[in-house]
Amino acid sequence: MEPTGEVIRVGMAESAVCRAPGTLITSGLGSCVGVSFYDPVARVGGMAHIMLPDSSQGRFTDNKAKFADTSIPDLLASLEKLGAWQERLVVKMAGGAQMFNFGSKDDRFAIGRRNAEAVKRALDERGIRISGEDVGGTYGRTMILFAESGRVVIKAIDKAEREI
Repeated sequence: MEPTGEVIRVGMAESAVCRAPGTLITSGLGSCVGVSFYDPVARVGGMAHIMLPDSSQGRFTDNKAKFADTSIPDLLASLEKLGAWQERLVVKMAGGAQMFNFGSKDDRFAIGRRNAEAVKRALDERGIRISGEDVGGTYGRTMILFAESGRVVIKAIDKAEREI
């Protein structure tokens, strides 16, 4: 399916919102996690490309979109300004891969898994459930949210395109 309306590219450590018929796209989801939000009544969507799990572990924390614990509430506030209601949101996530094998059992190197867990925790703290996901593995992904319909498509090299 081809993007419709305005196409907004969400870069690493960025977030964005749009109204239907817009399309949000984020690429390069390796250990990073993409999270999409869609309100089917207000027909607005949002997406974040999250790099790290926790802002308390970082030195440069002014970019809220960079961390799971700050990106989720910030994006929810932006969606609410467009008329979205948290109770109606359909939330999906992708990424969180283990892109490199460091040969260590040290949890600090499991950034992908830690990012996915942090996103789930941030959503759970707000009573928001995830309705679809494509996380883990050892490969990168592109995530596309069509605000016209709420469809979320995942693309990956050497993998079949799939909807979550």
